[in-house]
Amino acid sequence: MRETKVMLPDKEIPKQWYNIMADMPNLPKPPLHPGTKKPAGPEDLSAIFPMALIEQEVSTERWINIPEEVLNIYSLWRPSPLYRAHRLEAAIGTPAKIYYKYEGVSPAGSHKPNTSIPQAYYNKAAGVKKIATETGAGQWGSALALAGSLFGIDVTVYMVKVSYNQKPYRRITMETWGATVHASPSNLTNSGRKILEADPDSPGSLGIAISEAVEVAATNNDTNYALGSVLNHVLMHQTVIGLEAKKQFELIGDYPDVIIGCCGGGSNLGGVSFPFLRDKINGKELRVVAVEPISCPTLTKGEFRYDFGDTVGLTPLLMMYTLGHDFVPPGIHAGGLRYHADAPLICQLYHDRLIEAVAYGQTAVFDAAIQFAKTEGIIPAPESSHAIRAAIDEAVIAREEGKQKTIFFNLSGHGYLDMTAYADYLAGKLVDYEYPDEKIKEALSKLPVV
Repeated sequence: MRETKVMLPDKEIPKQWYNIMADMPNLPKPPLHPGTKKPAGPEDLSAIFPMALIEQEVSTERWINIPEEVLNIYSLWRPSPLYRAHRLEAAIGTPAKIYYKYEGVSPAGSHKPNTSIPQAYYNKAAGVKKIATETGAGQWGSALALAGSLFGIDVTVYMVKVSYNQKPYRRITMETWGATVHASPSNLTNSGRKILEADPDSPGSLGIAISEAVEVAATNNDTNYALGSVLNHVLMHQTVIGLEAKKQFELIGDYPDVIIGCCGGGSNLGGVSFPFLRDKINGKELRVVAVEPISCPTLTKGEFRYDFGDTVGLTPLLMMYTLGHDFVPPGIHAGGLRYHADAPLICQLYHDRLIEAVAYGQTAVFDAAIQFAKTEGIIPAPESSHAIRAAIDEAVIAREEGKQKTIFFNLSGHGYLDMTAYADYLAGKLVDYEYPDEKIKEALSKLPVV
């Protein structure tokens, strides 16, 4: 019988997170205060983040210890399995080997608890009783709701309105774990009311939802803010994925030629690739590919500039590839990829050509999702399916060139709460929307001058 899964025992859960800041040839430029436009210090962030996370955000230490209580919760689903996609390989007829790490085994069904658990832990340790956050398709909101239930923290989630309506079971999942969920933009915050005044039918965006959550945290002393992507400490927490994968590849005597991850804010891509990128920085031959939707082409069409992390302009300015902070992408089903920018770490690595990027329309992505489901059995999340699309294309190239290649992607979550998306695909209702260049230029024209 052929080997399909590579499993690790609980004792092999990484005991430290990897911080790529220790090895990057060029560090990202510092975040700037939204008012003064001068470098933001820890005191500027302390109103909404616990000091332990602020210290991780600015640290350049290579390894950060994972608290024992976090490890104990990780053990509910970690280590996650590494699969060899034998059936998908056969369907493509490729000489390439395709592997995927499956993060859908977490209680929330995605990679997001890898950071929600430590974020809740550090907030609990700091005496925080309430956390406000945003979510797109609901993966991050579900993960933080789970973490809040485990640590006794009240969680309020501002969920992008188009996803709130598309994915009711994600909202119910959050509520089952005790969270309060609002469709964003809402009339509960100044930020939300401002957006609704300008566009009463706004579908919402991650940038808008971030504005609402940050406003709630900044104006309530008993509430902190938590972010599911973009920030340095978030991507660092996700490196448990890549660290485990490196051990799993060592067990089978293989190593990826190309690593692929979908990319919205960057936590999934950073988590799977950063431990391997350390090897690339040190001379190893390796490609890392970020995959994004053509309707929100941050890396492939954005500009590398300082911009706000939210729509209203409450967050620090970050050096990112951005489409403009008031960019509102169309309501594609991959709601977790509808963010106007990307993590500064991802953007700096892309700028330094250590990673590359491609973009796909959602019909091609769902073609790949269906092929994967029919061969490997797992119905993947729409976001994760972007990585599947790119992996299949890499395997087809290997077939056409007659070359062996090891392809590795992160299957960041399952799609069992995304069935409306599959229903629309199967009914022929999905439409590809490539955001017009003139609209991108219009959004970029409003960027702050630094």
